Amino acid sequence: MRINRIIADLVVTDLDAAKGFYTEYLGLSDEEFNLGWVARYTSPETGANVQLLTRDETGPEAPVVSVLTEDVDEAYEQACARGYEIVHPLTTESWGVRRFFVRDPGGNVLNVVGHPDASSG
Repeated sequence: MRINRIIADLVVTDLDAAKGFYTEYLGLSDEEFNLGWVARYTSPETGANVQLLTRDETGPEAPVVSVLTEDVDEAYEQACARGYEIVHPLTTESWGVRRFFVRDPGGNVLNVVGHPDASSG
């Protein structure tokens, strides 16, 4: 599986309250998206970023990281073949991504995701 990027997913109780800390204090001032339950903030100078979420919209629990890959179907097949626990099945979500959740051996839940534009780099 080829990984393009890994993004920290931090659970917060209130996106608006957390936004000021991450945008003003840490300088992650570009809001890449905000779906009301999840938002991504990025530094325009360095590209450093973080995703903040209050919950997951369709998954049974919140992931700790999002792993972006060019071929999420292949990643899913590999996870199943290795016997890893699938926490949320491979799904095309209403907001346009295809993803699944897998639990690592330490108990952490990873959101493995393919974006429609992932192959464009």
